[in-house]
Order: sequence, then structure tokens, then C-alpha cells
Amino acid sequence: MTLLVSLRRLSDSVNHLAVVLCVACILAMLGISFTAFLYKLLTGSTLSWTYSLARLFLPWIGFLSMTISLRYGEHVAMTLLVRSLPRPLVQLAAGACLAVMALFAAMLVWYGWGFFQNATQIYMVSDRIQIPSQVTAIVVPLSGLIMLLHLVHGFALLEHFIDDEATIHDLIETPDSETPR
Repeated sequence: MTLLVSLRRLSDSVNHLAVVLCVACILAMLGISFTAFLYKLLTGSTLSWTYSLARLFLPWIGFLSMTISLRYGEHVAMTLLVRSLPRPLVQLAAGACLAVMALFAAMLVWYGWGFFQNATQIYMVSDRIQIPSQVTAIVVPLSGLIMLLHLVHGFALLEHFIDDEATIHDLIETPDSETPR
């Protein structure tokens, strides 16, 4: 049991790191775009490298946000359909859902690693800025590994087991701390 607890803590730490990295990528992308805007505004000419450099962050933002949304249970789900099933079928559907997620994550790792190894081109941002395509390709198997790690949370990743009545009751019974005095 301690191994599972340790893996769940590791998953939470990796998720926190993914959030920080995703926010950093967004801020870097915005900073580059804002620099291009200011340069155009002040000089009237454009910097040729800003668009090319800014879009290198998109795969990182997309794949990392996919792992973050999985961890918080915000992935695509047919919750209404699944909840209309009898309880044993809900458990079966949840197990199948986790198995499909595991298969998808394993395929990201397997095929993503081959994609990373074959990414031998150099991305020419400008004549002086050259970035290996492996910088963006590594995010594919990395996100698969993160998704596999998040699967240690099991059914907690799925909305199928949230008791709506208890949640609504808790919300109604919670005193409102923001009432005017």
C-alpha cells in the first residue's frame, strides 16, 4: 500500500511540475509575441523569428495540458450515459475507460519514442536561432509517461463515482462566509 501512496504523491508532484512548465511555456510564448508587437509598434518593421519561435511552445502546451486535465478528471467522458447504468456496469465501464486511457498513454510512449528518435531535423527559427526538432518531439512520449503515472489514482480520475446528492447537500449546508454584515 505504501508503494501506491508514494506513486500517487509522485503523480501529484509531477502534475504540479507540469502545471508550472505549461504556465512557463504560455508566458514565454506571450512574451515573444508581445516583444514582436512592441518592436513592430516602435520601429515599423517586423522581427522574422518571433512567430516561428513562439509556435515551438504549442506542442508542449497542448500535450502537458492534456496530462493536467486527465489528472483533474476533466477529460472527455460520457458521464450521463454511464451513470444511467446499473452499478456493476458502471464499474465495468469505468474499468474499460481506465484501460483505454492506459492503452492510449502506452501508445504515446511507444510511438512517441520512435517519433523522438527519428526527429533529426533542425528547426530554423532564423539564421542564428536553430533548434533541434527533438526539443518538441520529446513531449509526446513524456506526456504518455505522465498519463501512465496518473493512472495510479484509478477511479478517482473518473467522474462516474461522484455522488451528486452528497455534493449538493454539502454545498447547501456550508455556511456562506461572504455574507454582508
